[in-house]
Amino acid sequence: MATVSARCLWLLLLWLGVLHSETQHNRVSMNDDLLLPYAKRHGSAHSHRHIRDCQSVVHGNVTYETWPSSQHGGAPLAESSVFVSDARGATQWAYGHMTTVHDPLRTLSVLEPGGPGGCGFNHRATVAETAEAAGCLFSQNAGFFNTSTGQCLGNIVSDGRLVRDSNGVQNAQFGIRKDGTLVLGYLSEEDVTDQGNPFVQLVSGVGWLLRKGQVYINQSIQAECDNTQETGSLNKFVNVVSGRTAIGHDADGKVVLFHVDGQTGVRGMSLWEVANFLKKNGVVNAINLDGGGSATFVVNSSLASYPSDHCKPDARWRCARAVSTILCVHPRHCHPRDCSGHGECLQGVCRCLEGWRGAGCEGLVCQPPACGAHGVCTSGGCVCDAGWSGHNCSEECMQGFYGDSCNQTCACANGGSCDPVHGRCTCRPGFHSDLCQQECPLGFHGASCSEECHCEDQCPCDPQTGSCTNPLREAVNLTLQRAGHCLARKMFTTWRQEEATEIQPYLTEQTWLIIAIGLSSLLLASLVVHLRRAFPASAGHGRISDRRDYSCVPLTDINKVSQPRKAGVEPDDSDSQDETWSLRSGGS
Repeated sequence: MATVSARCLWLLLLWLGVLHSETQHNRVSMNDDLLLPYAKRHGSAHSHRHIRDCQSVVHGNVTYETWPSSQHGGAPLAESSVFVSDARGATQWAYGHMTTVHDPLRTLSVLEPGGPGGCGFNHRATVAETAEAAGCLFSQNAGFFNTSTGQCLGNIVSDGRLVRDSNGVQNAQFGIRKDGTLVLGYLSEEDVTDQGNPFVQLVSGVGWLLRKGQVYINQSIQAECDNTQETGSLNKFVNVVSGRTAIGHDADGKVVLFHVDGQTGVRGMSLWEVANFLKKNGVVNAINLDGGGSATFVVNSSLASYPSDHCKPDARWRCARAVSTILCVHPRHCHPRDCSGHGECLQGVCRCLEGWRGAGCEGLVCQPPACGAHGVCTSGGCVCDAGWSGHNCSEECMQGFYGDSCNQTCACANGGSCDPVHGRCTCRPGFHSDLCQQECPLGFHGASCSEECHCEDQCPCDPQTGSCTNPLREAVNLTLQRAGHCLARKMFTTWRQEEATEIQPYLTEQTWLIIAIGLSSLLLASLVVHLRRAFPASAGHGRISDRRDYSCVPLTDINKVSQPRKAGVEPDDSDSQDETWSLRSGGS
């Protein structure tokens, strides 16, 4: 590696800036420098199991490498250097950039083209366009894409969002998991979608360059090979010089972004040269990303590389290509950026609210089984079920209390106990009702007053024990007295009602007395009349004295009907009258 003078670098950057300004406003890429690894279907023809079974026994069954990332919290966030390399020999130089990211978990992201949702619309955008919208400090192109449709290819996770799942297609991957672990190599579909420690960033390349500090290209060709590709065999894709981008990490867990300018078959580096260059500069694991005319490096949304695509309509100029995903080095972000809604992001670090913990404030400080079987963990600690209390919900409510937080007071009377959950009363023997306020009715005793007394003469028993010998309490005596008084009143009332409803005679005693007196008077009057008729002395006294002739009439014939006379003889009325008067006179 050689150095160049500051003046030359300044002139080069100035010229690139002018070129960017011209191309941005007037020209677009012709997409003529294509470097594609596959002719038809993108990705290896082999399964993950095949790759696992065919790799060297020194790696066991693990098809990827992991490394703890650096979490340097100071400044600078990243350092970028321009290199001029003699990798092709003294007659040909390669120009490019190496950027070291000190805190990759919080400052490195995989971004969709143009922003979130770009892959869903098969959108393409230049690295500068995507970087400007996201506020990237340093950025370069990343994953492969379909040059005809613009479809993003491979696995993609952007800031914790699974953008695309390749369904197990085997290509070299670079990712950062939630805990900051760096992952490089071949992943199964289960590895990609694992939620135990999910990926927050993930991108697919083609070609595993370095594994554990050793060049791994031959093994990678066997794992990712296919029959043909648009620009030749996979071996040619590996061996041809071109513009290249790659990503890896060093022994300290710092992520290294690599970019080299080039034009396919003319200038740049082969993958062998890239692998050896990275190994020489302390990189441990690395994979290859999209290259050729896609190779682009941007600083603060300004083009800082020399593109290989010609521009249209004027082919005298070179234009940056609209690509798919990019790698963006940005000011510290929290993961997730809203700290899971339970904290505040300050310089890339989540400051969690009380009761929450974790890098993204995603976990409760209180974790099961801290609250036992009778509570649940919340941000405020254990929340106990009704009827339980204590810092770990292991204590039942004290006697006389119930409900949530044991803050409800029991209302059970006569020594009854209440359920600590719902507050329902359990009465002592001898009492009943919802609040145990009522004593057992006379003749019953025991729990819930469900047992009958068996005392002589059906006397009441003790409502609690059922004893027939215990003297009745004053309250019971009073109850009995009131009951007797009430019963007597009801009996008298009932009798009166029965008497009132009996059938009354038609005539009262007084009426019968009047009737009897009246009848007696009538009898006496009748007797007087008969007597007067029988003894008319005072009425005919004068005539009797004048007449002396009379006839004798037997007493038995008085007031009787005269015997019938013989036929042909009828008495004279005057004679009969005279005879009567004669009789009465004679009798007097």
